[in-house]
Amino acid sequence: MGLLAATALVYPLLLCAVRLTFAQLLAVDVGGTLLWLTAGAVCSVTAVAALRWGVDRPVRSPWLFSGLLPPAAFEAWLLWPLLAG
Repeated sequence: MGLLAATALVYPLLLCAVRLTFAQLLAVDVGGTLLWLTAGAVCSVTAVAALRWGVDRPVRSPWLFSGLLPPAAFEAWLLWPLLAG
């Protein structure tokens, strides 16, 4: 469960990084920079906390890993044109 929660936080963290880049490079926006920097830091800390929480608990059922199949299938579908070409 912790791994699933941590992987779910990767996309908001990526969004924060992209928005932070635009806030700094395209137009100097101090408020936007501080907002996205704070949001990115919160996502990073939350992802690490979720991973540490998940590592402390053993997996009781292999069926819990089946929850990782839909995101993995989606990623494979997105990357398929790059891999096939």
